[in-house]
Amino acid sequence: MTGDAVNADISIRLAGPEGSRVGRITLTRPKALNALTYDMAMAIESALDEWADGEEVAFVVIDGEGDRAFCAGGDIADLYNSGKNGDFEFGRKFWADEYRLNAKIGNLALPFVAVMDGIVMGGGVGISAHGSDRIVTGRSMIAMPECGIGLIPDVGGSKILASAPGYLGEYLGTTGYRMGPGDAVLAGFADIQVDENEIPELISKLEETGELADLGSFARPADPPQLSPHLEAIERHFSKATALECVLSLEADGSDWARDTAKLMRRGCPLSVACTFELIRRVRKMSSLEDALAMEYRFTFRSMSDGEFIEGVRAQIIDKDRNPQWKTARLEDVTQAQIDSMLAPLADIDGENRELVLDAA
Repeated sequence: MTGDAVNADISIRLAGPEGSRVGRITLTRPKALNALTYDMAMAIESALDEWADGEEVAFVVIDGEGDRAFCAGGDIADLYNSGKNGDFEFGRKFWADEYRLNAKIGNLALPFVAVMDGIVMGGGVGISAHGSDRIVTGRSMIAMPECGIGLIPDVGGSKILASAPGYLGEYLGTTGYRMGPGDAVLAGFADIQVDENEIPELISKLEETGELADLGSFARPADPPQLSPHLEAIERHFSKATALECVLSLEADGSDWARDTAKLMRRGCPLSVACTFELIRRVRKMSSLEDALAMEYRFTFRSMSDGEFIEGVRAQIIDKDRNPQWKTARLEDVTQAQIDSMLAPLADIDGENRELVLDAA
């Protein structure tokens, strides 16, 4: 399996010298910004399972073909089509299996080098930002924009957001702010920055030598975080108890930045924004990635049957009218009961326990 490409969308192979082989994964859908399909995710998992004992592979390097995107997110067309037709189980299986992969990456015994060059969003974060060595470049753009389509930051993104300094996680999760390399390092989504022009040389060097230490010679000082001037304001507004209190605080501020930030939050699905705020608070009290993924799954499990996912995808991706008709139209209309319901345990769903159980490595 590892000798050849699994399919036209992904290339999985071995490189490097005997005794210090490099497991190589490349997403090969550049025209689709390397959007992650279910089959691609399962191919990655299969490769990691094969390499996990470290007998043949010393470390893993994952990248994306082209210079526009590492991975712009999950390919959700099939999710939308099945959910629109009343089939919610396909999406539930997709998310459960994807989250298992995310946990596997986070607990991998092997070093996992993710080259996060270009656009990295949603599902792309899940297959990169849980790795041990996360590389960004000057053209990296990293975001968790799920609130815009009626979801919450998932694929373990809630754990990274909850671990970000102060209340930066609440800001990033509810606004979908697009981080450059410096912001990504600040927020804990990345470790080092490399000149984008040196990425081919870096990967060739790692493949040639099989020595992870060679990574250090390509590192350069990260760009200054663009959010630095706003950290005090983020701390002040996003420390509120709820998303609604946060928005009202921003709208009362009077500054251009506060006004624009409030607009970003208002632009998202109100139910998703409110639940994201609460989700990050709950995950901040959790110690493991597995627990965070299980909490995320409670929302995504219900996102089509009880949430706003189908309408969000329709408006943003299918019809592209950018005019979603949310069932709960304003943050002011979201109740605590709705939030609690979307994040409630899945212990008794039609007589079954549907909680997501992931084994830590």
